[in-house]
Amino acid sequence: MGLSNLPGYTGRVLRVDLTSEVITEESPDEAIYRQYIGGAGFGAKVLYDEVAPGAEWSSPQNRLILATGPLNGTNVAGSGTFCTVTKGCLTNGGASSQANGYFGAYLKFSGYDAVIIQGTARRWLYLYVHDGTAELKEASHLVGQDTIEIQHQIQTELGKEKHALSIYCIGPAGEHLVRFATIHGDRTHTLGHNGVGSVMGSKKLKAFVADRGKLRPVIKDQSRLSEISKQSNEKAKEHRVYGQIDKWGTSMLFGLMPGMGLTAVKNLTTNICPDLTKFSREHYGSGIELKRNSCWACPFHHNQLIKLTEGPYAGLETKDPEYECAAGWGPLVGNNDFGAAVMLCDLTDRLGLDSNEASWTVALVIECFERGIITKKNTDGLEMTWGNVEAIGAMLYKMARREGVGNILAEGVMRAAQHIGGEAPNLGVYVKQGHTPRTHDARARWADILDYATGGVGTSESNSVPVPNPFTANGAVESVVRGKIREFVDSLVVCNMVTMSYSGDDVGHLVDMLNAVTGWDFTSEEAMRMSFRVANLFRAFNIRHGMTPDVEEPSPRYGSAPVDGPAKGMSIMPHWKEMLDEYYKVMGWDRKSGKPLPRTLRSLGLEAVIPDLWGK
Repeated sequence: MGLSNLPGYTGRVLRVDLTSEVITEESPDEAIYRQYIGGAGFGAKVLYDEVAPGAEWSSPQNRLILATGPLNGTNVAGSGTFCTVTKGCLTNGGASSQANGYFGAYLKFSGYDAVIIQGTARRWLYLYVHDGTAELKEASHLVGQDTIEIQHQIQTELGKEKHALSIYCIGPAGEHLVRFATIHGDRTHTLGHNGVGSVMGSKKLKAFVADRGKLRPVIKDQSRLSEISKQSNEKAKEHRVYGQIDKWGTSMLFGLMPGMGLTAVKNLTTNICPDLTKFSREHYGSGIELKRNSCWACPFHHNQLIKLTEGPYAGLETKDPEYECAAGWGPLVGNNDFGAAVMLCDLTDRLGLDSNEASWTVALVIECFERGIITKKNTDGLEMTWGNVEAIGAMLYKMARREGVGNILAEGVMRAAQHIGGEAPNLGVYVKQGHTPRTHDARARWADILDYATGGVGTSESNSVPVPNPFTANGAVESVVRGKIREFVDSLVVCNMVTMSYSGDDVGHLVDMLNAVTGWDFTSEEAMRMSFRVANLFRAFNIRHGMTPDVEEPSPRYGSAPVDGPAKGMSIMPHWKEMLDEYYKVMGWDRKSGKPLPRTLRSLGLEAVIPDLWGK
């Protein structure tokens, strides 16, 4: 039975089989929407049900799920966001990534809540969703082009004006199955982490496109939704942190992170960094022009386009980089030239590389080069020293196309370090599931390390919730457990900046928005329970696909004590066993196997998972 009358949803899901090039439609039961909301929740459900143990990330049996939530396409700020879920390349486990922009709204306007992509095409294709239907189009002419070129070409050949389409695509990195390839779209947005772009590349899908159609889901109480949204926007603009993001974007973090010990500098060999004032939009100066580039229904000035008018990269027009990207190509690799960081951020996006994994990989290479562990013979003649941005750029090209040493580095930090050998595995910054952290020095925020090491999606699974005693086992556990509310936000699929849900666990305003749209009587307690349901489903998926507790720890460098800075001498490792013991206990997981206990699964409505993990 279709659910076109269920407020907030279209009740229609596309299934695209690339092997047969057949597209069908499905209508999920209403109970699925209530239990999993959409986005990360819906994706986790499909991934668990349809990708059996033994299926590789590059297998036709893997799924690439594009999912919206009930708020998408409404007047809720940032409700153009959408979520991608798949089996990822770095961890061989769950991957969940969100991107802002327009696709989440436009997919709804084209008549669908989600798209499930399976199989492997015989030729390069792209998916075009419009007017309540979908079609696969030839894409061989797009192979080899960068992500910006591809978006421009598709827009031109479909004869659409700016913002009439939302286009997401893979670049050379996705074509060459780099383990940390991304999906880039709407000119300034990226689905990163755990190689979602390479999953797409393995399926020979070059892009997916949604038209700004005229279909609209029903909203139960539009006036109530508008009232709550207006109040939320006003609070966000007045907020001491989010209000600064409105004015200066996430570059405002360059004024905060150094003093907290959270700036990642030279592969964590130090926590002392040069003056990074010029990396903050507030202090860019006259050599830079900015132009607002908002996402769907967003009142914030966070997202901007930038043009460099001075220096060696004058004339470059691209997106104003987010903090993590600029930090990765700034202090992490020993570069203090903001213009050069902008250039490397632009190059990373065009090639379709995840800036987090790419910059940590380059930082490892540079430290190994500086220490004499590797030489020019190992780097294809490149002088890989701190701040050598031209060499770094050349290395990015090699990584994206798996050329020479780039073929090794395309495997990511952990695997590259193992290949280099010697001290390299001790120098690389990663968690032993196989992925790097976000671009922060989380040795000064222990909850982040616990989150990355134990999470189920190949990146952050929890918000960073402030707690009274963050540098204790109990404090870190409390922060991560309360931060699981992130799964609810990622299932609603809204921007976590303008909705003030990036940190903390107060989502009362989002629950009110959900109820205004759907007419449900959802509660904050139900939102937290739903979040734990999703986190445990990802956990169960990963365990069935081979994850064991012995990989749940940071690398030696990532778990080390900073040698200087605000967290000098403080290491998480003496507390690690106690921390995991407490975390497993609170989460309701078996300490030896890592499996969610039967009672935990029952309490979350996941009884069907019990036989898969524990037998009949």
